[in-house]
Amino acid sequence: MRVIVKLFGAVREAVGEKELSVQLAAGAHVADLRRLLARDHPVFERFGARLAAAVNQQTAAEGDCLRDGDEVAFLPPVAGGADDCWISDRPLEVGAVVARVSGPGIGGIVTFLGAVRDRARGREIEHLEYEAYAGMAEREMAKIAEQAGQRWPGVRLAIAHRSGRLEIGELAVVVAAGAPHRAEAFEACRFAIDTLKQSVPIWKKEFAADGEYWVDDRP
Repeated sequence: MRVIVKLFGAVREAVGEKELSVQLAAGAHVADLRRLLARDHPVFERFGARLAAAVNQQTAAEGDCLRDGDEVAFLPPVAGGADDCWISDRPLEVGAVVARVSGPGIGGIVTFLGAVRDRARGREIEHLEYEAYAGMAEREMAKIAEQAGQRWPGVRLAIAHRSGRLEIGELAVVVAAGAPHRAEAFEACRFAIDTLKQSVPIWKKEFAADGEYWVDDRP
């Protein structure tokens, strides 16, 4: 059987391809595919268990069985398709995100705006690039919105994140949380951005005056 392997961030860069077509024996598992790839690409060994897997845009375990035609993505640690959660390669509009959480019953709206800064980790930053596994990223952001609604009844959440090249001062992410009262809106907004940074497959590459590097490419 044959599967399509999608690569992102530091792994894509190390392999030199965005996508690989891999032949496997019938009944092979995710772990078998990982071992096969590690033989030719040391980056898989370097990342080890930190390199998560997804099959057909769903988080996968090592023992999951693969089928012919599956799309398998190997996801480096994150830096982080619903109507209210989206990835965009165009500048983000705060008003468009806020509009998704406004309406009857909403008494407080809190926003978080993440902008590209000119210094990070003691380096002078020239610009950034974000890479996203868009379909899965949007689904994961939608899960965050759903979790927020369950945790704080009445909360509405919208998230927009950029991909591609961003200049200093441009918005990388906009989170808006609307709730009947301000306390829940503040809590949900913080929950959303903190969870996004941990779980959504979006990777950041910093281009500094002294070199370029993936932010989460570390042992």
